[in-house]
Amino acid sequence: MRGGLSLHSMQLQEISELYHSPLIELVRRAAKVHVERFPAGGIQPSTLLSIKTGGCPEDCSYCPQSAHYKTGVTKTGLMEVDEVLKAAKVAKADGATRFCMGAAWREIRDGSEFDQVLDMVSEVAKLDLEVCCTLGLLSKNQAARLKQAGLDFYNHNLDTSRAYYEKVVQTRTYADRLDTIANVRAAGLAVCTGGILGLGESHDDRIAFISELIHLQPIPESITINTLVPFAGTPLAGQVAMDPLDVVRVVASLRILCPESMIRLSAGRMALSTESQFLCFLSGANSIFLGEKLLTSPNAKRHDDEVLLDKLGMQFQAAVHEPHDRA
Repeated sequence: MRGGLSLHSMQLQEISELYHSPLIELVRRAAKVHVERFPAGGIQPSTLLSIKTGGCPEDCSYCPQSAHYKTGVTKTGLMEVDEVLKAAKVAKADGATRFCMGAAWREIRDGSEFDQVLDMVSEVAKLDLEVCCTLGLLSKNQAARLKQAGLDFYNHNLDTSRAYYEKVVQTRTYADRLDTIANVRAAGLAVCTGGILGLGESHDDRIAFISELIHLQPIPESITINTLVPFAGTPLAGQVAMDPLDVVRVVASLRILCPESMIRLSAGRMALSTESQFLCFLSGANSIFLGEKLLTSPNAKRHDDEVLLDKLGMQFQAAVHEPHDRA
């Protein structure tokens, strides 16, 4: 609590004061919260697989998978269950404790493809991995069926602030995203959501984005922090890179305001220096993604991450949160 108010009633001014506090003070505060909640200090290794790539009807300005832009991304059909299971086994052998499956859809439609995804979830869940999906918009019934199949988390990012959102996406509304998150929560699934920094948004937009996250009830168990990876052919291809210390500022603010959440450094991490990643870990980030790609974005090599963590005196660790009851 700050100023006598609970997190769910915090005003933008209070969040802004925290966000704009001197960075060294902000990092110190965040590090204290992080050590208290996550004393082991390890990093959860996750893997993200694109199970259906390209051809998405959405017009997200940052996304090379959008059918609206010519980016060179090849459209593929939905992977077979056996292929996904094989990839999950490789991910587990490489040390991942969380396996995420992403499909370039506006929404998942009931039918044979959804049934196929349910089979994927069921098979991956048998490997004793945290299982997460990101499939676009989701109904209450679909969320319930995914949970029944063994899904632990559903990812659906807010992307940015409510006010800035329409400058980035026009084919689906902010309310659409919030509705899907509500459907996920109603089904008893854990929520994974977050955003993309460096879309051209202001500090005020980042503060408003943080406010949206902490006013979700309950606060998401998993928060993803991406930084823009500019792709040729997308409207944001020429966007100037953001200051890495601003990424640290967002991570630190979220750790203080969301002490129980996993904070995951996702796409764009390759653009962060060793020092910037260290500050993010110190400030509360406690999960990264393994593998050569995050959907279509390049990602650090496993060996490079091992060298990085060894240099920082850190290590990979098992899942912090136990997978939800799959009965």
